[in-house]
Amino acid sequence: MSQAREAIATFNVPVATYGTTYHVRTDGSTADKCTGKADAAYPGTGTNQPCAWNSPFVALPPGGTARIAGGDTLVIHTGQYKIGYGAPGLTTNSTCHSAATWDCVLLPVPSGPDAARPTRIVGQGYDSGCAAPPQLWGAERAAQVLSLANANNVKVSCLEITDHVGCAENHTGGLACNRSSFPYGDWAGTGIYANKSDNVQINDVNVHGLGSQGMLVGGISNWTLTNVKIVGNGSVGWNGDLAGRGVNSSNSGTIKFSRVNIEWNGCAETYPGNAPAGCWGQSVGGYGDGLGTARTGGNWIFEDTVFKHNVSDGLDLLYADGTGSVTVNRVWSEGNASNQIKIAGPSSVTNLVAIGNCG
Repeated sequence: MSQAREAIATFNVPVATYGTTYHVRTDGSTADKCTGKADAAYPGTGTNQPCAWNSPFVALPPGGTARIAGGDTLVIHTGQYKIGYGAPGLTTNSTCHSAATWDCVLLPVPSGPDAARPTRIVGQGYDSGCAAPPQLWGAERAAQVLSLANANNVKVSCLEITDHVGCAENHTGGLACNRSSFPYGDWAGTGIYANKSDNVQINDVNVHGLGSQGMLVGGISNWTLTNVKIVGNGSVGWNGDLAGRGVNSSNSGTIKFSRVNIEWNGCAETYPGNAPAGCWGQSVGGYGDGLGTARTGGNWIFEDTVFKHNVSDGLDLLYADGTGSVTVNRVWSEGNASNQIKIAGPSSVTNLVAIGNCG
């Protein structure tokens, strides 16, 4: 009697990896002293040490060349990081100087090679619940805190984006941000700016208290926002009209909002305290939409999302051009001073609570 044996071959298949991971910590240092490739403090002496950088500006220097490449990961550790003229890690040059502080901003995030290999800008804890996100705060009239201009295949996760002055740009009721003379103070106009940007995921991000708009975003395609707050920005929450920057505003593909809170936009936000103040509508020179766009295409999806207490419309997609669609499901829109929702073109609305109780 013969006995057959079955041979089993075992193969070790390596896990696919891509890109380089860089670190930013408040106790890091500059590019000449730290490689950025280690989650460690600067030891105090030496150059080219295995330690973290001390600012996102080291990774994305204005007027310079990005030190991260497409497909890399930048982990920003818990703490506060100034984004604007005078920030640590920032070199004054022909782009960034006291006569044009609004240009002292991070370079746009480099595009990832493809959808499977995105560039990632993430806060410490992005992969474990995001308990203590780092804060990027705009200063000295910075045009924006984070730029996704021409940025494709990008993930942004676990960040707080704000500024440190309770003002609204061009406010007519005594809370105007200083635009007239340097130093301008610890405020920035916009939280996130994006144009010509495809395949972007934004998760666990809180954009609040900016001088003008939380997000200035248009000409995008295939964006997904999950667990995002856009609250207390001086003019508008999500501004989809980029005419002021001379670029296309119309969108395409799918733009999806899931578990997003858009509230109290059109109000200054006190600092500290983060309370709404000086809410101002169109009758006195303000704006106040929670989300508004210029003429746009795209398939817009809103699920488990809240629009509350914005100074004008909650959701304004009146300028949807009919080439896409609007889907509203499990949305609560209440207390917005104008319309709770405005939509156009092919639309589906289910499980909507709309309460117009702003007297």
